[in-house]
Amino acid sequence: MVLSGLRWRSLRPWTVVGVAVVCLVAGVLALTHDSRPAHADPAALPHTTVEVSASRCGRGWDAPVSGVQVFDLHNPTDGAAEVFLEDPGSQAVYGEVEDIGPGTTRELTVRLGKGAYAFKCVPDDADAVTGPTVRIARGSSGPAAAPVTEHDLIPPALAYQKWVGGGLSDVVRLTTALRAAIDRGDLSAARTAWLPAHLEYERLGAAYDAFGDADGAINGTDAGLAGEVHDKDFTGFHRIEYGLWHGESAAGLRGPAADLVKAVTGLRDDWAQTRMDPAQLGLRAHEILENTVQFELTGRTDYGSGSNLATARANLDGTVEVMSRLHPLLASRYADLAGLEGELKQAGTVLDGFGHGGTWTPLGKLGHRQREDVDAVLGDLVERLASVATLCDPRRTV
Repeated sequence: MVLSGLRWRSLRPWTVVGVAVVCLVAGVLALTHDSRPAHADPAALPHTTVEVSASRCGRGWDAPVSGVQVFDLHNPTDGAAEVFLEDPGSQAVYGEVEDIGPGTTRELTVRLGKGAYAFKCVPDDADAVTGPTVRIARGSSGPAAAPVTEHDLIPPALAYQKWVGGGLSDVVRLTTALRAAIDRGDLSAARTAWLPAHLEYERLGAAYDAFGDADGAINGTDAGLAGEVHDKDFTGFHRIEYGLWHGESAAGLRGPAADLVKAVTGLRDDWAQTRMDPAQLGLRAHEILENTVQFELTGRTDYGSGSNLATARANLDGTVEVMSRLHPLLASRYADLAGLEGELKQAGTVLDGFGHGGTWTPLGKLGHRQREDVDAVLGDLVERLASVATLCDPRRTV
């Protein structure tokens, strides 16, 4: 089997606070130096209604003003459209609204100052159209982000794909050791071997079906299975975890262990022929930790080992790997990149505090303040990383 590509879940809705990108409502991106103006009461700000049709893109912006303001983007057509507010010379983007439906109006709040601006309307199934250039004589604008092209993303995507391939080889090696312990009936050694093997897989960030159907066989849960944990289709790491921490015999675990080794070996072999879509790399930076918050911090994937915080740490490692590949592109586009990278390190410090020589504090043993610290640092990272996904989303310009 050759994986034909990676599948991704939509990011919307999102809210990002206190960073270079402030996403105000579902599908809306505005760039600003700080978040306070963007959270002002929109009714108290200047409003301008702008048409976003192919024939009248940008029409209605006849009295430009500087400062924080709201554009009411109206789509009078019978098809959806995406709209950018950009510098018509450099095509650096100040704001973006996706999926403006037929006959609907969406708000875009931005800070504008001295410079030239134009709306670019990108209708579904039609060429992009740039509206008239509008000039503002004074004031300071929010930062603009230069568009990222798919060509820009090819080198980091190739580097990341190579790193994943090496990690899959480590997963095969570690799961083989896990199977060997089970085969010889040493369940204590198997429990010790299970966590490193599982964490190495989780470090690769298989969020939202990034590894296709293989991930279900390797790391699926019993969700939706009629027989729950006893269902024949419950397989992979969590099936073995359940058995190891619920008194199952080695004989009962030999089959699942052999199946797991077969599945990870197949994924490793297929990965060499897989071609990642470079356009999805930015999404991956966000979705790995979004998956962590949704499943690990809720305990939905704990089948007895109590290792959710260890998994969260492995997912964080995977996010750092993605970010390291994207750093050259983000350095000139993300105003608080140093702050984001510092928060990634701080999150690692917080999580490392729950590891104790190969064992980890279970979620249920966290104190109230500890739980708040974990939720806060990972939740804020998910919000910040949504902006990375948006900045690294190649924009259609034709």
